[in-house]
Amino acid sequence: MTKKSGLGKGLDALIPVGDFTPMSGAPASGGVLQLPVNAIAPNPRQPRTSFDSAELAELAASIREHGVIQPILVTRGEKHDHFTLVAGERRLMAARQAGLDTIPAIVREASEQEQLELALIENVQRADLGPLETASAYHLLDEEFGLSHEEIAARVGKSRTAVTNTLRLLKLPAIVQQSLAEQKITEGHARALLGLATPQSQVAALQTILKQALNVRQTEELVRRLSGEKPQSAPKPPAPPEIKALEERLRGHFGTKVTLSRRGKGGTMVIHYYSDEELESLLGQILGDSEIRS
Repeated sequence: MTKKSGLGKGLDALIPVGDFTPMSGAPASGGVLQLPVNAIAPNPRQPRTSFDSAELAELAASIREHGVIQPILVTRGEKHDHFTLVAGERRLMAARQAGLDTIPAIVREASEQEQLELALIENVQRADLGPLETASAYHLLDEEFGLSHEEIAARVGKSRTAVTNTLRLLKLPAIVQQSLAEQKITEGHARALLGLATPQSQVAALQTILKQALNVRQTEELVRRLSGEKPQSAPKPPAPPEIKALEERLRGHFGTKVTLSRRGKGGTMVIHYYSDEELESLLGQILGDSEIRS
């Protein structure tokens, strides 16, 4: 039986939150240790590519005052006294910025796939990743490690549809992806642009969005127009009860569907027929048989 990794449970199952006792000495898997910050290399599978300098400065100030509350997660490097970061890159960067020599850490054996999964889980749970960073991480899990969309969804706590839709963002032209990365448009804008058939039409629509500062709903309407779809008309309000009652009386009299529409003080009455014989019968009721024969 294959042993489950527990990755789908989230980081809380792997990184204890709360107080800890600083330890030192040779690292044993699972214990909280104080490791030199300079002995920890970045995670090569870190999906996050940008970090807010102001937020890092705030975190560094908090660490100077209170220390690192939650340990980072590392795996052993090629040398026994070197480590590779798995999760907690912001904490490690802020600790260095705060001037700390050591940082609390948990040493855990992790394959390259697990390193990516854990870093992705951490960032997704904290909503730290941009949509394209998330899409790129999903793509690695899909293409390089052979995980299905369902398996990715189970690991990161998302629906399969959400994973698939996020991956589709990578199909957008580079200029659209750049606008999304630079937050000139939102993920909602980008998803709407996927409704256009060609990269050229997507880029053209992007220029309209940026020029006219369209919101997501307006962008969806733009995409419908460019796709040749007719704008959705507002549903007609239901007929008043007295009109419905009259229509039923007329239906009983003529034996067919009758529709009444009011406009101001007047209106129209439409009598429906479905064959030549039914039309002749209706004319007989309205005009009289003698007038029909003449």
